[in-house]
Amino acid sequence: MNLLTTNLSATKKTYSMLFAIFALSLIGFMPFELMAHGVDENTRNFLLNNTGVQFIIFMYLGAKHMVTGYDHLLFLVGVIFFLYKSRDLLLYVSLFALGHSLTLLLGVLWDLQVNAYLIDAIIGFSVVYKGFDNLGGFKRILGYSPNPKNAVFIFGLFHGLGLATKLQEFQLPQDGLFINLIAFNLGVELGQFSALVFILLVMSLWRKHHTFASFSTATNTLLMSSGFMLIGFQLTGYFTN
Repeated sequence: MNLLTTNLSATKKTYSMLFAIFALSLIGFMPFELMAHGVDENTRNFLLNNTGVQFIIFMYLGAKHMVTGYDHLLFLVGVIFFLYKSRDLLLYVSLFALGHSLTLLLGVLWDLQVNAYLIDAIIGFSVVYKGFDNLGGFKRILGYSPNPKNAVFIFGLFHGLGLATKLQEFQLPQDGLFINLIAFNLGVELGQFSALVFILLVMSLWRKHHTFASFSTATNTLLMSSGFMLIGFQLTGYFTN
């Protein structure tokens, strides 16, 4: 029995290590332009040369940004990690969507000037926060967990500001701006929905496996590590640019 237990423990450690290497590699090998807020030159030229309402283009850009937005997706993974009921999923995702929709629209329309690196560092911190909360860190330190609904909404506001900084880099003309912003936000929601369907499918299958409980701690620890990496990348960009 002891030999069997030892083998199982070794197997779990091996899988945890492989999972950690794989997940960190995804971030480590991402194009630096993503970390450094680069704007695709072809997209920039197209938008500058095509004024007025560009509904489909902006909807595509919104969906693309969310699907490839690893920081947003990591946060969502943390948010839904221990949510099992459809009602809770809908509530938390709606709070996140409301938060980032508000600051996305108002950030661009009001031309709120915020440093993109600092905002994205805060977004990285939101990943750390959620992983730490999932690990029960706040309960052990404070004796209670901060209201998770309020946290998701507040961090949603910062995620929306991050989206707004991306759009502000395009230096969009005022002609058709509001409709284009609505299209971009709609694309973000569509991208978020598509990503969530995939994430939930994987997680629902994983939850049925006996390793879910034992790997949940390792996964949320990895989530925190990824968040710290994102913070480091953004603060490096802030102090070197």
